[in-house]
Amino acid sequence: MNCEWRERLDAYADGELQQPELEQLQAHLRTCPSCASEALGKLQLKRAVHVAASEAFVPSAEFRSNLLDSIDARRAPRRGLWPAFAIATVVLAALLVAALVLLQPRTTPDVLAEVVDLHVSALASTTPVDVVSSDRHTVKPWFQGKLPFTFNLPELQNSEFRLLGGRMAYIEHSPAAQLLFGVRKHEISVFILQDSERLGKLLGKGKAARRLDFNLETWPEDGLRYIAVSDSNSADLEALSSLLRAAQ
Repeated sequence: MNCEWRERLDAYADGELQQPELEQLQAHLRTCPSCASEALGKLQLKRAVHVAASEAFVPSAEFRSNLLDSIDARRAPRRGLWPAFAIATVVLAALLVAALVLLQPRTTPDVLAEVVDLHVSALASTTPVDVVSSDRHTVKPWFQGKLPFTFNLPELQNSEFRLLGGRMAYIEHSPAAQLLFGVRKHEISVFILQDSERLGKLLGKGKAARRLDFNLETWPEDGLRYIAVSDSNSADLEALSSLLRAAQ
């Protein structure tokens, strides 16, 4: 499909769009499965590259010291052997540069980026949820036997929010419930999984964040970790998180 927005998807994935154009593109993605699918692919590719780069390791201090000492020892060779030593010095210097540039420190996983990918993936799918219902008494029981924990859902009758359904997800190799809520023309994904000290460290101290122009909010509750993500404003996420906290 030849779409006028197709050429802006790279800038969208790189977070380079200004707010007015960003809002227009996000509205388009909600109505164009072709562009939404391609945008998801670009986001996943960007994240895959990031993860692959994080698999590198750091050369030890002893390795660097020995390499530098080896180079220093060749800086004053005998005149007759200068060409050979010069070549060796160049080769060793190139190895040092490669070690410092390519062997970067191992980075921690970006859980929030993973959550954004899952949210975009759901919206780009023709079946964004596995259990389609606005009834919390239908959605909650659907997860029984699929998750090693349980949770409560709020009553939304007197709020702006509506429950659209839910699906299974996996975050950092842990099973999670992904609940989809609607508010006006926006969708909010709320992920619920078992909390851990490692997960808390990966998510950082702040409860609110922003990734690729998506707002996120996260909080712990009774041994569970909640993560809400949407292109809606942060006030909507705060309001929904308050309802979820009250339901527990």
